Amino acid sequence: MTKKYFGTDGIRGTVNKGNINGEMFFKFGLAAGTYFKNLKKIKQTAIIAKDTRLSGYTLEPALVSGLASAGMHVFTLGPLPTNGLAMLTKKMKANMGIMITASHNPYYDNGLKLFGPDGLKLSDRIEKKIEKLIDKKINISLAQPKILGRVKRLEDANNKYIDILKSNFPKKFSLKGIKIAIDCANGAGYKSGPELFKSLGAKVYVVGTSPNGLNINKKCGSTFPTKIRNLVKRNRVDLGISLDGDSDRVILCDEKGNIIDGDQIIAMLANRWKTKKILKGGVIGTLMSNYGLQRYLKKQKINFIRANVGDRYVKEKMQRNKFNLGGEQSGHIILGKFATTGDGLLVALEVLFSMRKGKKASELFNLFKFTPQILENINVKDKSIINSPKCKKAIRVASKLIKNKGRMLVRKSGTEPKIRIMGESEDNKLLAKCINIVKRSIK
Repeated sequence: MTKKYFGTDGIRGTVNKGNINGEMFFKFGLAAGTYFKNLKKIKQTAIIAKDTRLSGYTLEPALVSGLASAGMHVFTLGPLPTNGLAMLTKKMKANMGIMITASHNPYYDNGLKLFGPDGLKLSDRIEKKIEKLIDKKINISLAQPKILGRVKRLEDANNKYIDILKSNFPKKFSLKGIKIAIDCANGAGYKSGPELFKSLGAKVYVVGTSPNGLNINKKCGSTFPTKIRNLVKRNRVDLGISLDGDSDRVILCDEKGNIIDGDQIIAMLANRWKTKKILKGGVIGTLMSNYGLQRYLKKQKINFIRANVGDRYVKEKMQRNKFNLGGEQSGHIILGKFATTGDGLLVALEVLFSMRKGKKASELFNLFKFTPQILENINVKDKSIINSPKCKKAIRVASKLIKNKGRMLVRKSGTEPKIRIMGESEDNKLLAKCINIVKRSIK
């Protein structure tokens, strides 16, 4: 059964178009509140955090109204990284947590990420149950007047989150003498990011910490690493940290100005955790993980399994296989020893912890050679074009050509109106040819 509202990572789209508007957010709140309220009879609590988009001011009240109308008590936390919400959902023993964000998308998009009481993103099965409630008549789910929910603002959510992050490391852990550059993408981590590293004694250079509602991810953050590279070189820092809009992704930059993506970060962590006997099972990557990473992990005798794209699917496979490390090339990395979802600040802390005895970032990374990869994102009006006979035939032809010399992956974006074409091969001409075969069939 295909989901109607939820994609690979919650609900996302352009504000005041389709499902991203006040009316629908009221329905989302009412439906989610009704579902989770019925699971737990004692404490009916939902907590809400958001990133810095202007549309948060219109969508959050609608969501709160829907939850309170279902009889859920609501705590609003304001701007907070996604994993901060997940951690506090679990710590506060809430029924559910909701993050209002469109992650790395531009300001004009927004959406929701939902978490259960265990701090985990919802399964497809639960999302389908909530979707059924969304489409029911509103009056069926409305609570009686005397049991409507109450709403309260918590002002110290960022401090609570920072305390949880630091509690995962020894009390004596200090960053004194370390210089850090951080790009917070004018997003959810603009407060907690700089405050975390300053509290540990680091000298911190910042950019992307002046959100105005419209500049989130705009020529900054993990999707625009030029910004962090320039900041690193200009201030000669030890490590550059670049977050996305809701801080669940991280791209790093070493002291020489080399950009380090999620695959290289995973390789380093897997190698280190194996040496320290922390690694459990192996590593979960995705269909987009570079083939070079797979070859490196095999050489290190570390198990590697691919999941569908989306950190929720990575986490599900980590649980199923009892692995404690997984992630994506984009910088979504789940440290299962500490967290239930991707957290850019937590990953950066783990990297800095491994540098604490004077090791340079450039010495830690670049453990494997990337297999040349081409990624094309094609804007489409209807993503179902991928299922057309012409497109299917093109994919078959391209896959046959590249077989045993690389790999092809063609998929629908779960969050945007795009078809994503990815190919990997040491044969650059063959790779370009195969990509173009599929590209022409879509265009």
